[in-house]
Amino acid sequence: MDASLVLLKSNGTHKSFDLPSSVTVIGRRHDCDLRIPLPTVSRRHCELTQNGDTLEIIDLDSKGGTFVNGARIDGQTTIKAGDAIKIGPLTFVCRIDGKPEKISAPPKKAPKPKKPAPPKTEDEILEDSFADLDASDSFIQLEDSDSDLEDLKDL
Repeated sequence: MDASLVLLKSNGTHKSFDLPSSVTVIGRRHDCDLRIPLPTVSRRHCELTQNGDTLEIIDLDSKGGTFVNGARIDGQTTIKAGDAIKIGPLTFVCRIDGKPEKISAPPKKAPKPKKPAPPKTEDEILEDSFADLDASDSFIQLEDSDSDLEDLKDL
């Protein structure tokens, strides 16, 4: 089996990394087979294993996780040609025996729907119900004169 990981760069280009042996450790440590010197990548992030005609990946308890086709993996996962592997901020496409021939970025996930607004409190509901009330002409102005006060007593 001839397997490689193709890094998808942000400018649209890509770079291929051949898997050097039957077991390839990816991480930021100097002794990793494929070194990614970024703080969001764990020292020993994940491991790819070639077993005959299958390729498997396992997360090595990394802090940020390892993702295959957008899903965080838990345990050993079989990789197929064309699968997208996300390690830290980097996305790789798995190429096995020259397939896929053309490498393209995986489809982006649809944005998450916005969360509904929290329910309004009683005060907010009351405030909204009086928002369009125009009480500017209904204000009673009281003066200090006794005649106005006398008129109010009759009401």
